[in-house]
Amino acid sequence: MSIVKQGISYGFVGVVQIGVDWLTFIGLTQLGILTAPANITGRIVGAALGFWLNGRFTFAGDDARPLRPRHAMKFAVSWTLTTLLSTGAVMLAAHTEGLHMAWVVKPLADLTLAAIGFAASKYWIYK
Repeated sequence: MSIVKQGISYGFVGVVQIGVDWLTFIGLTQLGILTAPANITGRIVGAALGFWLNGRFTFAGDDARPLRPRHAMKFAVSWTLTTLLSTGAVMLAAHTEGLHMAWVVKPLADLTLAAIGFAASKYWIYK
């Protein structure tokens, strides 16, 4: 698959993933869960969906290789690093501007981190 098609597929999966993550985050914070655990939980839910969809469709290649434990381990490393950055951004927004600003900042931070995720996925995770 060409990098353009992969980018489009990654973008589609990313919109779905970020939407699920964001809605989970909002729902949990409305229930009174603190910002950091709500963000991490949302990212776990979104990541599980995104890992499978990207591995199965976006980066599978023509031979449609199955996902292996090594793919999951690489994904976990990348996910942990981007989750630390995302959680820091939403915590800072919540602390300085309030919860509603954290709701606004979260998808923006995650969209920014998606570019890093694409490069990591294409050249490292799903190889």
